[in-house]
Amino acid sequence: AKTVMIEDFTSSSGPNNISLYTLRNSNGLIAQITNYGARLVSLWVPDRADNMSDVVLGYGSIAEYEKEKNYYGATCGRYANRIAKGRFTLDGVEYKLAVNNGENHLHGGEVGFESVVWKVEEVSSTKIVLSYLSKHMEEGYPGNLTTRLTYELTEENELSIDYFAATDRATVLNLTHHSFFNLKGEGEGDILDHLLQINAAAFTPLSEGSIPTGEIFPLEGTPLDFQQLRKLGERIDAADEQLKIGNGYDHNYVLNGEPGSLREVAELYEPDSGRSMKVLTAEPGMQLYTGNYLDGSEIGKSGKPYLRRGGICLETQHFPNSPNVATFPSVVLRPEEKYESKTIYKFSIVKD
Repeated sequence: AKTVMIEDFTSSSGPNNISLYTLRNSNGLIAQITNYGARLVSLWVPDRADNMSDVVLGYGSIAEYEKEKNYYGATCGRYANRIAKGRFTLDGVEYKLAVNNGENHLHGGEVGFESVVWKVEEVSSTKIVLSYLSKHMEEGYPGNLTTRLTYELTEENELSIDYFAATDRATVLNLTHHSFFNLKGEGEGDILDHLLQINAAAFTPLSEGSIPTGEIFPLEGTPLDFQQLRKLGERIDAADEQLKIGNGYDHNYVLNGEPGSLREVAELYEPDSGRSMKVLTAEPGMQLYTGNYLDGSEIGKSGKPYLRRGGICLETQHFPNSPNVATFPSVVLRPEEKYESKTIYKFSIVKD
């Protein structure tokens, strides 16, 4: 398969300070990143026959990313995922955020980190460092927050993402990476034949509006249990209240192991191509989302429509609505603290 690189990638509005950066390792993996939304635009990975395919969904031009709200390959912040009714109280002060997902706040609001131009701090053949200053009360959040993000393509075939942030007053913060993966190749149908395993024995069940109830519930015996490698399509349409609320899988998993320590938390495998992707993170949670709202109306960068469930997101994160749930791990960042986290997507081939 021919690697079709996106070359012309310019901004349709305002000063053209948006560019596309190409990272390569010596094994032939290629990652393309834009400073618009600190997004991963394409990721080329070999299959077991050594054919290269782009395994993340996205567009071929900035104009398409700008046109309507989307999170393809994006960095989401200040608060990834949902905050109930777009409000939270911190140190006795109530903050009101945009309500942009039903009656709730999603992925940082109307203009989240996915829709701003990041500053390119440094770039090499395998690494790019991006930064963004989110000003006090931007999208309703307190504090001047400086975020630095490093993408690196390693010789171990890892796409490594390092997050760093600091604030000048108390705020809440939850950053994630929002690539839609299809290990057959973007636009190559749905992901229901992929096999998934998640190192989590519990999840945070949802109420209507996809807001966690505040409980932590065991996965055992539910169709959301991926403690063993299971086919994604096997139980996705089971008659289950949680799947009904999420329109499929759209749930936060409580990851095994010590939050703050980098550990392997998931594996995604596509049998036809032989591609395997492991997820490692220091975060306490991970959102499994199976592209339930894709509907075939969007045409991707290779000219193919993105069908329903045409991509899977494995978004490492703190739990949704944590600012309003005292029993969830804290998402408060104070001036004397630093936010540091790491997530890795690691690729390999299963030969059989």
